[in-house]
Amino acid sequence: MEKVVIVGSGMTGATIAAQLKKSLSPPSLKILDKGRGAGGRMSTARSKGDGRHHTVDLGAQYFSITSEYAEKNKSFHEELFAADILKRFNGKLEGQRAKDGSSDHYVAPNGSNKVVKYFLEQSEAELMSDERISHIDVKDGKIYLTSEDNSHECDALVLTMPVPQILNLEGDIKNIIESQPEVKKKLEEVSYSTRFCVGLFFNQKAKIDIPWDVKYYTDDPIIRYVSIDPRKRGNVDPSLGLSACVHSSVPFSLHYKNDPKQRIGMYLLQRLRQIEPSLPIPDEIKSHKWLYSQVHKGYPESPGCVVLSNDPPIILAGDAFTCSTMDGCIESAVAVNDTLVKIAGKL
Repeated sequence: MEKVVIVGSGMTGATIAAQLKKSLSPPSLKILDKGRGAGGRMSTARSKGDGRHHTVDLGAQYFSITSEYAEKNKSFHEELFAADILKRFNGKLEGQRAKDGSSDHYVAPNGSNKVVKYFLEQSEAELMSDERISHIDVKDGKIYLTSEDNSHECDALVLTMPVPQILNLEGDIKNIIESQPEVKKKLEEVSYSTRFCVGLFFNQKAKIDIPWDVKYYTDDPIIRYVSIDPRKRGNVDPSLGLSACVHSSVPFSLHYKNDPKQRIGMYLLQRLRQIEPSLPIPDEIKSHKWLYSQVHKGYPESPGCVVLSNDPPIILAGDAFTCSTMDGCIESAVAVNDTLVKIAGKL
């Protein structure tokens, strides 16, 4: 198993790579992603004006760790604490969801994408961006991936992108899935919620005089969540730019699912001005649509991963096979690592 390719550089893909580096140390470990950089749904956007000091989390906002996962994934958490990647959330949260009460909350003081980048650095994997894989074929025990500009060969493949994107792949991968009707049916039943968000960058002299740092809006038809980003992260350094993140409600997102993200971003900003009129007007706006935001209905029985082929190894992974949390991604990564170690032992 000399060449391993992972498709997707989000939390699951990065953690898989870090695990494989320790367990199998493949001579070639490559991560392909259709985006411009790593992070996936743990995305941190930068201001065009001062991206070094002015950022906002557009995806994962904070990390809730249950007592079960605190024990199960203790070694991973301790790594992140020791590296100052995660720290306890000490801000004020309003409109707390019922499920939040049974968890401890943590934040990434330098941005949520730092969690992913930490594991990527540990893996020492080669990351290739702007690689939108369209075809996957198998020939003579090797796996061949094709994108618009490149082709890749590997001995083992892990796909971590959203399940609908896996089902849209062409080539032998389609036949492999078709040959397993029960697996195919379960994959087709996986569904995700869609969510729009907007990042707001304020002038450095702007002041935000509100009593909370993070707020859930339980009754608003448009806005579900707002965070004052530096305060959420526990950053009080005045040299850091002031920013905020606004997430839409799921019903609103579903209704406007096919609308342009810039148009919806303006809707969200207009609504925010109505419900929080004391907030300053932003200097810069960054709109984003998470087509596959969180898993609404996952793969039955949460297996961690699904093996499509043992020879050569082709494995499906991600939060669709566990749950849409940081720990769900870690759990999936551990399952993939254990599976590949077992397969490697039989080759």
